[in-house]
Amino acid sequence: MTPELAQSSRPTLRSWFTRPPRAHGEVLEDRTVSFLELFYDLVFVVLIAQIAHTLAGDVTWEGFRDFAIVFGLIWIGWINGTFYHELHGREDGRSRAYIFGQMALLVLLAIYAAHAADDPADGRGFAIVYTILLTFIALQWLAIRPHDTPEMAALTLRYVLNMAVLIGLVVVSAIVSDQGVRLALWGVAIALAVAGTIASIFRVDPQFEDAFRVTESISERFGLFTIIMLGEVVVGVADGLSEAERTSRTIATGLVALVVGFGFWWNYFDFVGRRPPRPGARNRVIWNFGHLPMWLGIAAAGAGMVSLIEHAADGRTPRATAWLIAGSTATIAIALALIVATMPPHEGRRRVPTSLLAAALVSLGLAGARPDPLLLAAGLAVALGLVWFEAFVRHAHAGTPIGDH
Repeated sequence: MTPELAQSSRPTLRSWFTRPPRAHGEVLEDRTVSFLELFYDLVFVVLIAQIAHTLAGDVTWEGFRDFAIVFGLIWIGWINGTFYHELHGREDGRSRAYIFGQMALLVLLAIYAAHAADDPADGRGFAIVYTILLTFIALQWLAIRPHDTPEMAALTLRYVLNMAVLIGLVVVSAIVSDQGVRLALWGVAIALAVAGTIASIFRVDPQFEDAFRVTESISERFGLFTIIMLGEVVVGVADGLSEAERTSRTIATGLVALVVGFGFWWNYFDFVGRRPPRPGARNRVIWNFGHLPMWLGIAAAGAGMVSLIEHAADGRTPRATAWLIAGSTATIAIALALIVATMPPHEGRRRVPTSLLAAALVSLGLAGARPDPLLLAAGLAVALGLVWFEAFVRHAHAGTPIGDH
């Protein structure tokens, strides 16, 4: 190789930052989740921890409503940034700059997140920073169009226009002074984001089928984010035990509440973790959007653990606390049933969606009955444990490990 040829093939700092994004269809099948993506996810969890802490101190219907709305906005930011990098990012300077730029905006967003729903000033600040974040991500998606086929470029344009509608609603929310109107606008933005994608499954669109793929790396990414979210349950239990009087019943309640979190882990990772759904846009969309209520439920349950442990000595669990924890568990079970139903057929998991729905009904029954906190946590743990045990027995009869794909 001549010195001139070696020089021309040598990567330069400029080329490292100016490589174009991957076009639609340029999938890296053997890609694994990078350390930078995990770093990115951790910043999102800081945001979620902020709003979960606020919910833990305001266990009311209004508190949960505010939590769910802000959580939904955070999720929209995460899903757009995550799928952009999965489908179009590279291990280069451009992609790193994009991710670090988003992380900087997320840190600014965290300043306002805790009280974005109940404080007008923080709500306006949250809306302004969130607008900048979504615009930044939308411009990244728009930059893909010159590298796509005309059909894919048209699909990307529709996607960006949908994002523009959401951005417009958030911009209006930053202008209005009434906090109730602001929350309503945020709720409409979340509903449109979810409904717009779900509506696409009823259209025969080959471009959508090709563009919206759930690879092994994205299923790994969702699993890793689930692990991080489960940390909110551990934090909730630890906060509850640190703030409550440390009696034997309080400690027992905290440990059994932790087992509920273990139940979330066992059922998700033995039935879903690292498994892409079956082919088809409908399965992909259900798999994707099923994680939203599941993660919302995990974070809400973790916030409720603080109140549950604080009331460990009570004869009955406070109504709001019972519905927050047991209702969240039911939500997780229903969402997980939908996700499992998209998995490839497997004899060991055949009854899992049904048993998860049964666990959801038991959870709702416990919420209505409001036994004491220890019994409530124990009941939820048993309901989740029976789902796993039934599948374990079925796997044992088939002679396969329960974690078998």
